[in-house]
Amino acid sequence: MKFISWNVNGLRACDGKGFRDIFAQLNADFFCLQETKMQAGQLDIAFDGYQSYWNYADKKGYSGTAIFTRHQPISVSYGIGIDLHDHEGRVITLEYADFYLVTVYVPNSQDELKRLDYRMQWEQDFQAYIKGLDQTKPVIICGDLNVAHQEIDLRNPKSNRRSAGFTDEEREKFQNLLDAGFTDSFRYYYPDLKEAYSWWSYRFRAREKNAGWRIDYFVLSNRLANQHMTGASIHNEIFGSDHCPVELTLDL
Repeated sequence: MKFISWNVNGLRACDGKGFRDIFAQLNADFFCLQETKMQAGQLDIAFDGYQSYWNYADKKGYSGTAIFTRHQPISVSYGIGIDLHDHEGRVITLEYADFYLVTVYVPNSQDELKRLDYRMQWEQDFQAYIKGLDQTKPVIICGDLNVAHQEIDLRNPKSNRRSAGFTDEEREKFQNLLDAGFTDSFRYYYPDLKEAYSWWSYRFRAREKNAGWRIDYFVLSNRLANQHMTGASIHNEIFGSDHCPVELTLDL
Protein backbone atom coordinates (compact mmCIF):
# COMPACT_ATOMS: atom_id res chain seq x y z
CA MET A 1 0.00 0.00 0.00
CA LYS A 2 1.52 3.27 -1.15
CA PHE A 3 1.14 6.66 0.56
CA ILE A 4 2.29 10.00 -0.87
CA SER A 5 2.37 13.35 0.91
CA TRP A 6 3.11 16.65 -0.82
CA ASN A 7 2.98 20.30 0.16
CA VAL A 8 1.93 21.68 -3.22
CA ASN A 9 2.23 25.38 -2.22
CA GLY A 10 -1.02 26.24 -3.99
CA LEU A 11 -2.78 23.41 -5.82
CA ARG A 12 -4.04 25.66 -8.60
CA ALA A 13 -0.46 26.78 -9.32
CA CYS A 14 0.86 23.24 -9.03
CA ASP A 15 -1.89 22.01 -11.36
CA GLY A 16 -0.40 24.29 -14.01
CA LYS A 17 3.01 22.65 -13.46
CA GLY A 18 2.02 19.07 -14.20
CA PHE A 19 0.30 17.97 -10.99
CA ARG A 20 -2.11 15.59 -12.74
CA ASP A 21 0.68 13.82 -14.60
CA ILE A 22 2.69 13.51 -11.39
CA PHE A 23 -0.35 12.14 -9.58
CA ALA A 24 -0.76 9.45 -12.24
CA GLN A 25 2.96 8.68 -12.29
CA LEU A 26 3.16 8.16 -8.52
CA ASN A 27 0.09 5.90 -8.59
CA ALA A 28 -0.54 5.93 -4.84
CA ASP A 29 -3.34 4.42 -2.76
CA PHE A 30 -3.41 7.61 -0.68
CA PHE A 31 -2.27 11.02 -1.95
CA CYS A 32 -2.21 13.66 0.79
CA LEU A 33 -1.78 17.38 0.09
CA GLN A 34 -0.91 20.35 2.24
CA GLU A 35 -1.08 24.09 1.54
CA THR A 36 -3.72 23.72 -1.14
CA LYS A 37 -4.48 27.47 -0.78
CA MET A 38 -7.98 27.25 -2.18
CA GLN A 39 -11.68 27.21 -1.41
CA ALA A 40 -14.41 24.84 -2.55
CA GLY A 41 -15.22 25.24 -6.24
CA GLN A 42 -12.00 26.98 -7.25
CA LEU A 43 -10.54 24.00 -9.10
CA ASP A 44 -12.28 21.14 -10.84
CA ILE A 45 -10.03 18.19 -10.08
CA ALA A 46 -10.94 14.53 -9.66
CA PHE A 47 -9.34 11.20 -10.52
CA ASP A 48 -11.02 7.97 -11.56
CA GLY A 49 -11.05 5.46 -8.75
CA TYR A 50 -10.35 8.04 -6.04
CA GLN A 51 -12.51 9.80 -3.48
CA SER A 52 -11.31 13.16 -2.21
CA TYR A 53 -11.66 14.95 1.12
CA TRP A 54 -10.88 18.64 1.61
CA ASN A 55 -10.35 20.93 4.57
CA TYR A 56 -10.31 24.60 3.59
CA ALA A 57 -9.06 27.49 5.69
CA ASP A 58 -11.52 30.25 6.55
CA LYS A 59 -8.99 32.70 5.11
CA LYS A 60 -8.94 32.62 1.32
CA GLY A 61 -5.74 31.55 -0.43
CA TYR A 62 -4.21 30.19 2.78
CA SER A 63 -3.22 26.82 4.20
CA GLY A 64 -5.65 23.94 3.50
CA THR A 65 -5.30 20.16 3.16
CA ALA A 66 -6.74 17.37 1.01
CA ILE A 67 -6.59 13.60 0.64
CA PHE A 68 -7.27 11.52 -2.48
CA THR A 69 -7.82 7.84 -1.65
CA ARG A 70 -8.74 4.63 -3.40
CA HIS A 71 -10.04 3.19 -0.13
CA GLN A 72 -13.39 4.04 1.44
CA PRO A 73 -12.80 5.21 5.03
CA ILE A 74 -14.91 4.15 7.99
CA SER A 75 -15.05 7.79 9.11
CA VAL A 76 -13.64 11.20 8.21
CA SER A 77 -12.97 14.13 10.53
CA TYR A 78 -11.61 17.63 10.01
CA GLY A 79 -9.43 19.51 12.49
CA ILE A 80 -8.62 18.29 16.00
CA GLY A 81 -11.75 19.40 17.82
CA ILE A 82 -10.27 22.60 19.30
CA ASP A 83 -11.71 25.86 17.98
CA LEU A 84 -8.41 27.74 18.45
CA HIS A 85 -6.81 25.51 15.80
CA ASP A 86 -9.62 24.48 13.50
CA HIS A 87 -10.08 27.54 11.25
CA GLU A 88 -6.99 27.09 9.06
CA GLY A 89 -7.82 23.78 7.35
CA ARG A 90 -4.74 22.05 8.71
CA VAL A 91 -5.85 18.49 9.56
CA ILE A 92 -7.85 15.67 7.97
CA THR A 93 -8.21 12.25 9.63
CA LEU A 94 -9.39 9.14 7.80
CA GLU A 95 -10.23 6.06 9.85
CA TYR A 96 -9.68 2.55 8.51
CA ALA A 97 -10.01 -0.89 10.09
CA ASP A 98 -6.31 -1.14 10.94
CA PHE A 99 -5.11 2.47 11.24
CA TYR A 100 -5.87 6.17 11.23
CA LEU A 101 -4.36 8.34 8.48
CA VAL A 102 -3.81 11.97 9.52
CA THR A 103 -2.56 14.56 7.07
CA VAL A 104 -1.38 17.79 8.67
CA TYR A 105 0.05 21.16 7.71
CA VAL A 106 1.74 22.32 10.92
CA PRO A 107 1.75 26.09 11.59
CA ASN A 108 4.98 27.91 10.78
CA SER A 109 6.53 29.88 13.65
CA GLN A 110 7.15 32.73 11.17
CA ASP A 111 9.79 35.44 10.93
CA GLU A 112 11.18 36.59 14.26
CA LEU A 113 9.32 33.59 15.73
CA LYS A 114 6.15 35.68 15.99
CA ARG A 115 4.02 32.55 16.15
CA LEU A 116 6.29 30.32 18.24
CA ASP A 117 4.10 30.52 21.35
CA TYR A 118 1.07 29.54 19.29
CA ARG A 119 3.09 26.77 17.65
CA MET A 120 3.94 25.35 21.08
CA GLN A 121 0.24 25.31 22.02
CA TRP A 122 -0.56 23.66 18.71
CA GLU A 123 2.10 20.98 19.30
CA GLN A 124 0.73 20.19 22.74
CA ASP A 125 -2.85 19.92 21.51
CA PHE A 126 -2.05 18.07 18.27
CA GLN A 127 0.09 15.50 20.06
CA ALA A 128 -2.67 14.94 22.61
CA TYR A 129 -5.06 14.35 19.69
CA ILE A 130 -2.67 11.86 18.05
CA LYS A 131 -2.01 10.00 21.30
CA GLY A 132 -5.76 9.70 21.82
CA LEU A 133 -6.17 8.10 18.38
CA ASP A 134 -3.20 5.82 19.01
CA GLN A 135 -4.91 4.34 22.05
CA THR A 136 -7.57 2.96 19.69
CA LYS A 137 -5.48 1.87 16.70
CA PRO A 138 -2.13 2.78 15.08
CA VAL A 139 -1.72 6.18 13.44
CA ILE A 140 0.04 7.32 10.26
CA ILE A 141 0.82 11.05 10.35
CA CYS A 142 1.98 12.72 7.15
CA GLY A 143 2.57 16.22 5.98
CA ASP A 144 4.60 19.38 6.26
CA LEU A 145 5.55 19.30 9.94
CA ASN A 146 7.56 22.54 9.60
CA VAL A 147 10.50 21.25 11.62
CA ALA A 148 13.93 19.89 10.73
CA HIS A 149 14.49 17.40 13.54
CA GLN A 150 18.28 17.08 13.58
CA GLU A 151 21.24 18.98 12.13
CA ILE A 152 21.45 16.35 9.39
CA ASP A 153 18.00 17.49 8.22
CA LEU A 154 19.07 20.86 6.83
CA ARG A 155 22.03 22.22 4.87
CA ASN A 156 22.96 25.08 7.19
CA PRO A 157 22.12 24.14 10.79
CA LYS A 158 24.45 26.61 12.51
CA SER A 159 23.17 29.74 10.75
CA ASN A 160 19.55 28.59 11.19
CA ARG A 161 19.73 27.73 14.89
CA ARG A 162 16.96 30.18 15.88
CA SER A 163 15.10 30.15 12.59
CA ALA A 164 11.47 29.03 12.36
CA GLY A 165 11.52 25.27 11.91
CA PHE A 166 14.85 24.73 13.65
CA THR A 167 14.37 26.15 17.12
CA ASP A 168 15.22 24.02 20.12
CA GLU A 169 11.57 24.22 21.15
CA GLU A 170 10.20 22.85 17.86
CA ARG A 171 12.82 20.11 17.65
CA GLU A 172 12.09 19.06 21.22
CA LYS A 173 8.36 18.77 20.47
CA PHE A 174 9.11 16.53 17.51
CA GLN A 175 11.33 14.37 19.70
CA ASN A 176 8.52 14.20 22.26
CA LEU A 177 6.27 12.72 19.56
CA LEU A 178 8.85 10.05 18.71
CA ASP A 179 9.36 9.29 22.39
CA ALA A 180 5.60 8.72 22.75
CA GLY A 181 5.84 5.66 20.51
CA PHE A 182 6.26 6.92 16.94
CA THR A 183 8.79 6.37 14.15
CA ASP A 184 10.20 8.82 11.58
CA SER A 185 9.90 6.49 8.59
CA PHE A 186 12.66 8.03 6.48
CA ARG A 187 15.26 7.96 9.25
CA TYR A 188 14.25 4.39 10.11
CA TYR A 189 15.69 3.36 6.74
CA TYR A 190 18.32 6.08 6.28
CA PRO A 191 19.57 7.11 9.74
CA ASP A 192 22.77 8.74 8.47
CA LEU A 193 21.86 9.90 4.94
CA LYS A 194 22.88 13.52 4.42
CA GLU A 195 21.55 16.07 1.93
CA ALA A 196 18.13 14.39 1.80
CA TYR A 197 15.74 17.34 1.75
CA SER A 198 12.09 17.95 0.90
CA TRP A 199 11.91 21.78 0.85
CA TRP A 200 14.07 24.47 -0.72
CA SER A 201 13.65 28.22 -0.59
CA TYR A 202 12.76 29.87 -3.88
CA ARG A 203 15.57 32.33 -3.14
CA PHE A 204 19.32 32.07 -3.80
CA ARG A 205 18.94 29.15 -6.27
CA ALA A 206 18.57 26.94 -3.22
CA ARG A 207 17.17 23.92 -5.03
CA GLU A 208 19.82 24.04 -7.70
CA LYS A 209 22.43 23.99 -4.91
CA ASN A 210 20.41 21.48 -2.84
CA ALA A 211 20.50 23.90 0.09
CA GLY A 212 17.33 22.49 1.61
CA TRP A 213 15.50 21.24 4.67
CA ARG A 214 13.73 17.95 5.41
CA ILE A 215 10.44 19.11 6.92
CA ASP A 216 7.95 16.75 5.21
CA TYR A 217 7.42 13.43 6.96
CA PHE A 218 5.63 10.17 7.41
CA VAL A 219 5.60 9.45 11.15
CA LEU A 220 3.77 6.33 12.30
CA SER A 221 3.04 4.32 15.41
CA ASN A 222 5.98 2.08 16.29
CA ARG A 223 3.91 -1.09 16.12
CA LEU A 224 2.87 -0.27 12.56
CA ALA A 225 6.43 0.63 11.57
CA ASN A 226 7.97 -2.49 13.06
CA GLN A 227 5.43 -4.93 11.64
CA HIS A 228 4.22 -3.47 8.35
CA MET A 229 6.54 -0.77 6.96
CA THR A 230 8.34 -1.75 3.74
CA GLY A 231 9.88 1.51 2.52
CA ALA A 232 10.20 5.29 2.70
CA SER A 233 11.58 7.76 0.19
CA ILE A 234 11.83 11.40 -0.89
CA HIS A 235 10.98 12.24 -4.51
CA ASN A 236 13.42 15.11 -4.95
CA GLU A 237 13.34 14.52 -8.71
CA ILE A 238 9.79 15.92 -8.81
CA PHE A 239 9.20 19.65 -9.26
CA GLY A 240 6.04 21.77 -9.25
CA SER A 241 6.34 23.23 -5.73
CA ASP A 242 9.04 24.44 -3.35
CA HIS A 243 8.49 21.07 -1.61
CA CYS A 244 8.75 17.63 -3.18
CA PRO A 245 6.59 14.57 -2.47
CA VAL A 246 7.55 12.04 0.21
CA GLU A 247 6.50 8.39 0.18
CA LEU A 248 5.71 5.56 2.59
CA THR A 249 4.92 1.94 1.71
CA LEU A 250 3.23 -0.51 4.03
CA ASP A 251 2.36 -4.18 3.70
CA LEU A 252 -1.24 -4.20 4.94
